[in-house]
Amino acid sequence: MEKLVFATNNPHKLTEIRQILDGVVEVFSLSDIDCHDDIPETADTLEGNALIKARYVHDRYGYFCFADDTGLAVDALGGAPGVYSARYAGPACSPVDNMNKLLTELSQVPEPRIATFSTVIALIDVTGEHLFRGDVPGRIITRQLGSNGFGYDPVFVPDGYDMTYAQMTDCQKNSLSHRARATARLVEYLKVQKTEHPFAF
Repeated sequence: MEKLVFATNNPHKLTEIRQILDGVVEVFSLSDIDCHDDIPETADTLEGNALIKARYVHDRYGYFCFADDTGLAVDALGGAPGVYSARYAGPACSPVDNMNKLLTELSQVPEPRIATFSTVIALIDVTGEHLFRGDVPGRIITRQLGSNGFGYDPVFVPDGYDMTYAQMTDCQKNSLSHRARATARLVEYLKVQKTEHPFAF
């Protein structure tokens, strides 16, 4: 089976991506290639940050790889936290800190608090650099519900559903999430590459 490095130190993301890509490619983590670096994310777009991480691993370790960046854009906050979603409450913050800050910022905003969750995946392979994006519109509720998932999952309800990401099973979330949609586009591309470039990975 083909192999790719996923440039992340987030165990939740790694598990989710491995579940989605099972049977398509074998996903290696940064620790699998003995990379323990804290890769900087200094771009002002999701695309930019994903490319920074993918290029970092490819340039320093020589592996074909992919990286992602995810952001939650809330309409009432002018698109915030956006590219700063993972560090919304500060550089040393926890996911709970981020959610608490978000709920505080929205405390005077009436429902529905419209938001969009987005993921961009940057892939570097034998043919160059490629970007895949997935977006899920939804809303931010007033309190945290559910214990599954990670990040802002307990406060985000996707359009067409009456439960948060954190109230869904892994299978449910992986069938509709922003990361799943971006990854589905990655999978489509990889399947074509396996046919056209069978020794690409």
